[in-house]
Amino acid sequence: MAHDAHSDKHQAHLSLIDRLKMNGRDIARLCAKAEETDLSKPSPEGRWSLKELVCHLWRCQQVFAGRIEAMLTSVNPEVVRYDPDNDTEFAVLTAQPATEALAGFQREREALLAKLGALSPEQWHRPGGHPEYSHYDVHFQVEYMLHHEGHHLYQMYQRRAAMGKIPH
Repeated sequence: MAHDAHSDKHQAHLSLIDRLKMNGRDIARLCAKAEETDLSKPSPEGRWSLKELVCHLWRCQQVFAGRIEAMLTSVNPEVVRYDPDNDTEFAVLTAQPATEALAGFQREREALLAKLGALSPEQWHRPGGHPEYSHYDVHFQVEYMLHHEGHHLYQMYQRRAAMGKIPH
């Protein structure tokens, strides 16, 4: 029985990694074959452009990867809430051309995927202290990241649909 539970957890972790890979592919696809001016153009409602969404996801990926690293290397580290409205690093990322931002996001995504792929089941459940969530560990952080990205992928899809044909 213990082996089956171990196997189920392993499969759940592999599934999270696969979903992160797919999200990375979708982000690249939704930006493909678009000019810098189109990628940088805010939505008609004045909301973030495709490029800004990529940079937000990139910045969150950096923050979340830092949390994961802290949980892997420290005993129950306190997680500091991320405040995107007061993040000066976001402005640094958005100052780059969209192609460079996307390449940076993808490069760091690959590094995160490699790190996660090398974790033991025990490492996936290393805890951290979060002000909102009583149960917080590496697994929770990765799943949270996926749901957060899903929300912004939908926004990216909407922005790209407004431009015309969405690349396959």
